[in-house]
Amino acid sequence: MEGIEGESSEASRYSLRPSRISNEDIIFCIDSDPESLCEMKVTGPNGRPVTRLDSIKQAILLFINAKLTINPDNRFSFAVLGKSASWLRKEFSGDVESAMTALRGLPTTSSCGHADLTSLFRVASHEAKKSRAQNRILRVILIYCRSSTRPQHQFPVNEKCFSLDVLYLHDKPGPDNCPQEVYDALVDAVEYVSKYEGYIFESGQGLSRILFRYMCILLAHPQQRCTQEHLDIPKPLAKKSPPAEAMPEDVTSAPNQ
Repeated sequence: MEGIEGESSEASRYSLRPSRISNEDIIFCIDSDPESLCEMKVTGPNGRPVTRLDSIKQAILLFINAKLTINPDNRFSFAVLGKSASWLRKEFSGDVESAMTALRGLPTTSSCGHADLTSLFRVASHEAKKSRAQNRILRVILIYCRSSTRPQHQFPVNEKCFSLDVLYLHDKPGPDNCPQEVYDALVDAVEYVSKYEGYIFESGQGLSRILFRYMCILLAHPQQRCTQEHLDIPKPLAKKSPPAEAMPEDVTSAPNQ
């Protein structure tokens, strides 16, 4: 905010400096590790098990439809993360049918044992420069599913030209996994590369609705966000009992006759 001199009215003392909110180019990078095929705690039609990957695809389509409703000029592309990242569909598009086709072709791989985000960040940096030339901004949404493999990267610390959000779906802590250490590495990655405020959410509960809730929060435009520590949505729906009916103060029980 900046002050306006010569104004006596309290209502006009301050004004917001005008700024342009850019259209977005968004790269979804989906983990193709076999852990993406772990079953959720829900079932689909006819009792068919629902995997993390099934829920991820539904959440992405929910996001794309909502984002295009907000602004039809947003565009999307898709990548997969095995040992490193590679394109699934490189061309940015705002066509929902094209997104559905790309997601249907999403592969899964054998256990990778390694997750290098360097290629993803390099590609994002390259695409961000092209987006900026069109007065757009670029964001990466990484959906990560490995409970014991900490992601790594080698990327210049001074290159912050895109934003990174992360959704982390994992198993409970145990002898064979360390989701807290993986989460900490993902937090470091978000802080390391994000130009604007990046968000990271995690869930080990296996519930699709939690994934959908987090994906809805990521609809927030990076240029309009508060810091995640000040984020207070979604609001909890507290159960409220109906107020007891008040009895008139002057009514007393009559003794039995």
